[in-house]
Amino acid sequence: MTTTHIQGTVAEGYADVRDAFTDFTTGQHTPPDAQLAAYVHGRLVVDLWTGDDINGDTLTGVYSATKGAAYLTVALLVQDGVLDLDDTVASHWPAFGAHGKDRLTLRQLLAHQAGVPGVDGGLTPAELADDRAIAVRVAAQAPYWEPGTAYGYHAYVVGALIGEVVLRATGRGLREHYEERLRVPFGLDLHVGLPAELEERFREIKPWVLTPEQEAELWSGWPGAGSVAAIAYNLDAEEPTDPTLVANDRRMRALGQFSAGGVGSAQGLAGLYDAALRLLDPRTVAVFTAVQSTGNDLVSGMPARFNVGFENLAQYPALGGDAFGHSGTPGSLGFADPRSGVAYGYTRRRCTPAFYAPEHQALTAAIVRAAGRTSKRMG
Repeated sequence: MTTTHIQGTVAEGYADVRDAFTDFTTGQHTPPDAQLAAYVHGRLVVDLWTGDDINGDTLTGVYSATKGAAYLTVALLVQDGVLDLDDTVASHWPAFGAHGKDRLTLRQLLAHQAGVPGVDGGLTPAELADDRAIAVRVAAQAPYWEPGTAYGYHAYVVGALIGEVVLRATGRGLREHYEERLRVPFGLDLHVGLPAELEERFREIKPWVLTPEQEAELWSGWPGAGSVAAIAYNLDAEEPTDPTLVANDRRMRALGQFSAGGVGSAQGLAGLYDAALRLLDPRTVAVFTAVQSTGNDLVSGMPARFNVGFENLAQYPALGGDAFGHSGTPGSLGFADPRSGVAYGYTRRRCTPAFYAPEHQALTAAIVRAAGRTSKRMG
């Protein structure tokens, strides 16, 4: 067992958040090496971290939490009238319409209903790092289910498909829009395409440490080679992808693919959603937090609900029904909760066996409670 040293600061009224962070991280055999940050109504109220060689400015891979940056950028383009969610993908990108994919809408694409979570034979490591290369391969791929009829998590490719639509509809890439509308004006420490000069701040993801029992449980329900799950997670490729180590590939960090290639800090993730609360009007929030996909996820085989782009966050009862955000493999999570004014960011360098960080239940509840108390005092 270890005793974990918690560093950083919390604003007055948020001591319970520090306690919740301490309670989880102290006494573990494998501490998560984590950061936690939160804004409430635009004010940074939580900035904590723990672990070896970690501080508040440390950058690490946020994996699928990167998708939140893609979805927020698209939401702004929709809000501005530049994109229409009910346009077909093929109306902007004709090559994508091959093999019966011509009727898929942007709304359905954002909700992982495209039917192409990967490609036959898999993607090479070089292709996996490059959204334009992914887009070419996926456009030519026959779907694994009828597009628009079911949900299956497009883990490594949805950002590339969204990016290609944005590029063809606006003449400018998704990263260019993200930089101009979000990262630069808000000073976000969340990079989709990490500059070489920031590499010294990057810390690699640590591989998970599993007991034999955990290893057996993890793989017990695995459907095997040729399954939709194997295709989606690029495990049928000649060089199968290790999902716990994707961010440790410099190509992935440098090219910054928008499905899983983002690099940032907890403050960067929280800042993204603080920007969302400032920029999105209530109508846009309502559109993007509407449930679009229900039923079994054809990739995981588990029941799932997914909004228009952002994950459905009903598993966190402390949050309002219009909360929106996205998680990532190591346990990273960013979200905005319009009801409480909370913008939340969390990173961790060590994956959990089930790709889920149980600490979020206690942490989100503590932050929302503290936000409510402090708002009442200020009111």
